[in-house]
Amino acid sequence: MTSPCFSLKGRRALVTGASSGIGRAVALGLAEQGAGVILHHFGNETGAREVARAIGDDTPVLEADFTDQRAIAAFADNVVNRYGPIDILIANAAIERRLPWQEVDEAHINAHVAANFSALLALTGKLVPPMAERGWGRVIATGSIMAARPRAETVVYASLKAAQLTAVRAIARDVGHRGVTLNVVSPGAIQIEANAERYSDPEFLKAVTAKIPVGRQGQPEDLVGAFVFLCSDAASYITGANIPVDGGWSIGDAPGTLPGASG
Repeated sequence: MTSPCFSLKGRRALVTGASSGIGRAVALGLAEQGAGVILHHFGNETGAREVARAIGDDTPVLEADFTDQRAIAAFADNVVNRYGPIDILIANAAIERRLPWQEVDEAHINAHVAANFSALLALTGKLVPPMAERGWGRVIATGSIMAARPRAETVVYASLKAAQLTAVRAIARDVGHRGVTLNVVSPGAIQIEANAERYSDPEFLKAVTAKIPVGRQGQPEDLVGAFVFLCSDAASYITGANIPVDGGWSIGDAPGTLPGASG
């Protein structure tokens, strides 16, 4: 028998970036546990509608460009005004645009700041205070292994994932006593639609999986359990945490990946 402490029945969740990849998997996982789900996307209505159909035809689908600061605020207001209180926020939407670090310019920085950091603050600022008033709420942000193991060509993305964790922890300290928890789930090498072409290259796949202690790349479904757990009453005593779901990559490359290495 399933423990009721994992049930999300009666909870309303907003999942950003829900039209594909991790967001899609998490949205389906929350719905499977009984949550009502509102789906956000940008530029992929077909994908979002497919997720909505899998959950139920009455599942709301909303579009917003999170690289536009004004659009973020309008989106947050629209969610609350149209659908009422949100119990669970899955802050998953993000952009990752790679450039040599020497070529990073203002436009590149501003787009990443808006989508990967300002959007989190805007949504939590709108949705978390009502959660605190009701005495229950969950915020889970999608982090990245790059916050701990950054690459030069993703310097802005990686830096903002680290900043995201700091913001989550700061807010978590303020609202934990009111029944609201905020946490981060940090994926490692996850194969999704956006990087499917890279993973179809046998040499790339071999190089990536050789570094991962469990010996394979991750799939979006590998992350669902962590998200569902953190959303549930079973995780009511966990806040400000960063949970890596990366096959062990964050603890170090797999033994033997460097010449002469023994672990």
